[in-house]
Amino acid sequence: MASGDNYNNLNCKSTLNLFDLNSPVYCSNHKLPEALQKIADIVGIENVTNSENEIQSHRDSLGNSFKPLKNEYSNLIVYPTSTEQISKVVRVCNEYRLPIVPYAGGTSLEGQYVPTRNGICLDTSKMAKIIRLNQDDLDIVVQPGVTWQDLNAFLQPYNLFFGPDPGPGAQIGGMVATSCSGTNAFRYGTMKDNVLSMKIVLPDGTLIKTKNRPRKSSAGYNLTNLFIGSEGTLGICTEVTLKLNIIPKHEIIALSYFDSIKDASKTVSDLFKNGIQLNAIELMDSRQMKVINQFSYTDRKWSENNLLICKIGGPTKNILNDTIDIFEKISSQNNGFNFEIATNEREKTELWSARKTNLWSSIDWAKSMDPDMKYWTTDVAVPVSKLPNVIEETAIDIENSGLNTTIVGHVGDGNYHALIIFPPEKEQIAKQVLNRMIKRAIDNEGTVSGEHGIGLSKRDFLIDELGQDTINTMRKIKLALDPLRIMNPDKIFKIDPNDVKTSH
Repeated sequence: MASGDNYNNLNCKSTLNLFDLNSPVYCSNHKLPEALQKIADIVGIENVTNSENEIQSHRDSLGNSFKPLKNEYSNLIVYPTSTEQISKVVRVCNEYRLPIVPYAGGTSLEGQYVPTRNGICLDTSKMAKIIRLNQDDLDIVVQPGVTWQDLNAFLQPYNLFFGPDPGPGAQIGGMVATSCSGTNAFRYGTMKDNVLSMKIVLPDGTLIKTKNRPRKSSAGYNLTNLFIGSEGTLGICTEVTLKLNIIPKHEIIALSYFDSIKDASKTVSDLFKNGIQLNAIELMDSRQMKVINQFSYTDRKWSENNLLICKIGGPTKNILNDTIDIFEKISSQNNGFNFEIATNEREKTELWSARKTNLWSSIDWAKSMDPDMKYWTTDVAVPVSKLPNVIEETAIDIENSGLNTTIVGHVGDGNYHALIIFPPEKEQIAKQVLNRMIKRAIDNEGTVSGEHGIGLSKRDFLIDELGQDTINTMRKIKLALDPLRIMNPDKIFKIDPNDVKTSH
């Protein structure tokens, strides 16, 4: 066993086994008031709070299966307003061994900001400045508290937009932390494809820049991608340089309905085989469409069948029309019907709004059954060729288990989501269904998460996907940068041999 936090005897190894560590030692109750006062002095008393409401609102997220114990809540919520303040706050936390849970828009779904060790919750929402637009280079420098919607509203007059579009309210800092994506990822990529460089405060307070602005660089390690998807376990991003895109000159929304979710999924594979380039392609199952109608989340009524909806773009209307014809033909070959297109902005917004309201309409559905009804939402991804069978098997499994669900997917990249609804007495059944959904993805050469991340909810499953040696390599990197284990402890993988929390 390692002695305390000194694991120098293990430095000859490239990996780090969990059971070669002792439990981390954190700030004592005796020293805690002193540490918190120093932090308040740095950011100003107006930028800290220990109010019960604020601590409650920063403790977990909708649809997350992990709920923190009251004795694990953060001691203080901190709202820094600059990179300098974050660096100073982190230095204090390092000095006092005070855990830090970074917090952005609060939209993550796998327990990324659930506190497990008290300490502080560092909320970057007040750092919401757009620092510089480099219009000729198609990039922009922003602070982590900017939401992707506000960013795109700023960019629209310049005929530009930022590609990733996750759930409403998501902020750039959290999007970086989870390596999220959204409906546009099929064409424009995930966060890993859209971040050029970052400024990062490391766990000892050191500020680093991961890269300069050029699109192309072979200058050393790719530190930018190391921090993207690290869920705040390696450092805190305080400034991000993002790639931008030109708004397509011509773009329409097209849709087709299917009786079978398998037929809808197979249509996607067939489109790819025909070389069709789409800007986005999304699937919503028949239950989801019924729920959207039931709660009037859009201005129109929808056919309550499985829906495949896509964005088709191109430089000319002729190319657009050719693609539309092929999409309609392939949909029909897979038993699609009620083909529809939208060309003006009002119609396009109306059609696409169904996809963007799916989560909230499903939650309303759950609560309408019973105010005590519980729900979990999670995602997996598989190779596109395997998606038709996998998504159908999942839908049948949930239905046969006596639970309710809605299924949606970014099917262009094999990523789908299930919101599982269950009464409290069926929680164990829901866990088993979720476990089978994740195992099904792994068995089909897929991943336990296409875009939500790992957090607390999927730590054990990550081992099943990647193997213990890979997790031990990640742990080695974590301990190299954060030997005191203060940065968002317990997320992605275990850092304490006495940690008994289990996935779902």
